[in-house]
Amino acid sequence: MNPEIFSSIEYIVKERGIQREVLIEALRQALISACRKTYNNETENFDIQIDARTFQIQLLKNGEPIHDPDFGRIAAQTAKQVIIQKIREAERETIYGDYNRRQGDIVTGTIHRVEKKAVIVDLGKAEGILPAREQNPMDEYRQGHPIRAYVVEVKKTPKGPEIILSRAHPGLVVKLFEMEVPEIHDGIVTIKGAAREAGSRTKIAVHSSDDKIDCVGSCVGIRGQRVKNIVYEIGGEKVDIIRYSDDIETYIRNAMAPAELSEVRLNRKDQAAEILVADEQLSLSIGKKGQNVRLASKLVGWKLDVRSMSQRIPLSSLDGVGEKVEAQLREAGITALKDLLKSTPEDLTKIPGIGEKTAEKIIAAAHKALLAPEKKAASSDLLPVAEVSAEPPAPEGDSQAAPEGTKEGESA
Repeated sequence: MNPEIFSSIEYIVKERGIQREVLIEALRQALISACRKTYNNETENFDIQIDARTFQIQLLKNGEPIHDPDFGRIAAQTAKQVIIQKIREAERETIYGDYNRRQGDIVTGTIHRVEKKAVIVDLGKAEGILPAREQNPMDEYRQGHPIRAYVVEVKKTPKGPEIILSRAHPGLVVKLFEMEVPEIHDGIVTIKGAAREAGSRTKIAVHSSDDKIDCVGSCVGIRGQRVKNIVYEIGGEKVDIIRYSDDIETYIRNAMAPAELSEVRLNRKDQAAEILVADEQLSLSIGKKGQNVRLASKLVGWKLDVRSMSQRIPLSSLDGVGEKVEAQLREAGITALKDLLKSTPEDLTKIPGIGEKTAEKIIAAAHKALLAPEKKAASSDLLPVAEVSAEPPAPEGDSQAAPEGTKEGESA
């Protein structure tokens, strides 16, 4: 065999990790295919034998070896093609294996080009794709600039592995903290969860296995330097540090920070909580466009229903609602003023024992109670109830911190 081909085969076997038997069979099948094109009329009588040790190739006709100068040329060309193909396959498998193991980790690269729907990142041996949905709106993507991103997924495609990157995933912030905070790397401080709206705000929950180590302080660092480095990396995004607790009520109170909660009523069966806050705390607890309560809900994995104390009006105080009618309403699932405000007189008349006039009277009383003069202006204090359905909490290991001097739960 051509010494160059032989050395190439040995290189593939040793350096690329392709098994010798796999390479031999691939070469054999390729040679048989080449022979079919060359010996059109006698294909069925031909076979190929390859020595597993020396890679010597022999052409057999009716079981007898034959020597054909044309076959030597065919074998050399075919062997080269198989070698090139196997090298490409080996490189693709190597890249896929390397990055598949790095799913859930951070990689560093250079922005190769910026497209309308994606940013292509040069990772060295491979290219990563940063789709529009995974981009942080606070980032600026410019060709040639370095970038760090979170590996979300690695897919096999006919053109090679496709590496999906993210700058919006909560896991990015988690990994940044693991890199920045030694206590997390050593396992003393654990990240229990993270909820993020990229470019705006992140809430993380942390816990310390050592009572002498303050989990929040560890994440903050001296003069807030640790968290400042992370905030800088994610484009100035706000980060709330939450102290994790096994007690769900305490955990919810911590997650709703910086708002102060007056009362938390738990429904463990449905994993839902009714939260009451002072009127002046309502806007803070809900947050801009409901962000604070939405992130808290994602973090703890419970549905949170927030309302002000002024919205806590008992049904029995409404005109037309006596003890018997209140019981009937509750039996029908109407337990609060907000439920009445969503109902019509026609809805109430469907409840046994409630007539048309009583239904109209109750609905009118509900609206009157909401707009009562002694309440604060509806535009400020009587904001609509904020209800947020919880999303699955981030995997254990998602977290962040707030700068030193910042109260626990406040934004960094």
